[in-house]
Amino acid sequence: MSRAGTVKEITSTANPTIKAARALQARKARNESGLFLAEGQKLIEDALSVGWWPQMVFALQAAGSEGHQAQLAAKVRAAGSDVIFTNATVMEKLSRRDNPQTMIGVFDQRFTALNAMTGGTLVALEAPRDPGNVGTIIRTIDAVGASGLILVGPAADPFGVETVRATMGSIFHVPLARADSAQFGAFVARWQGQIIGTHLAASKDIRAIAPQEPQLLVMGTEQAGLTDELAQKCTTLTKIPMVGAADSLNLAVATALALYELRRPFL
Repeated sequence: MSRAGTVKEITSTANPTIKAARALQARKARNESGLFLAEGQKLIEDALSVGWWPQMVFALQAAGSEGHQAQLAAKVRAAGSDVIFTNATVMEKLSRRDNPQTMIGVFDQRFTALNAMTGGTLVALEAPRDPGNVGTIIRTIDAVGASGLILVGPAADPFGVETVRATMGSIFHVPLARADSAQFGAFVARWQGQIIGTHLAASKDIRAIAPQEPQLLVMGTEQAGLTDELAQKCTTLTKIPMVGAADSLNLAVATALALYELRRPFL
């Protein structure tokens, strides 16, 4: 950004700028605008740390007038982002929470081209529907130093408000790509390493896998697991051992366990 951003004060929920930002709660508006909301000072700082500058930042007037938050507002403004000081009522509308964060940023979405997702340990999720799971998996990918996430088929929006909250800032650190079934099939046909799928019918314990990068971990849907079509594309099918009465794990938990096993030699 080359210009200094503007500073405004808006306290009406009927203001067009506020209404446009509120609309980003809906996927349709996010898809049309290519924008998303990130709530909280930590997430904004995480974004700035990797050069991901917001288009604008909303700051609660009382909190934004002094201290570290004021310094952060001045920093984003100096880089070209608009800063809008507002009141608690507007912040509640923007966040849909009774006790909202004191800063909310509006950012451009970023997706990585599928053919640029190479090397390391990648995760592919087949049609995940739960935004909390997707966000938690993005956070786990960041935590273990994996290379990125591919969303295959119809999936929860990685830039949805609930998803972004669950990432705790990792949305700004993990490359994301999207693919339909045909595109992903072509991708795995070119993949030069292991393709490891978790499957209830598998006999190989995840702890028996010899991790070797590049490797691709493929996880199925929350309800049904991997489809037969995708399972057949894996070079290895494995399972996470369970000795209790439960016959399955939450998708985010299962992905975390598998990732820590596959990344163990590299941590």
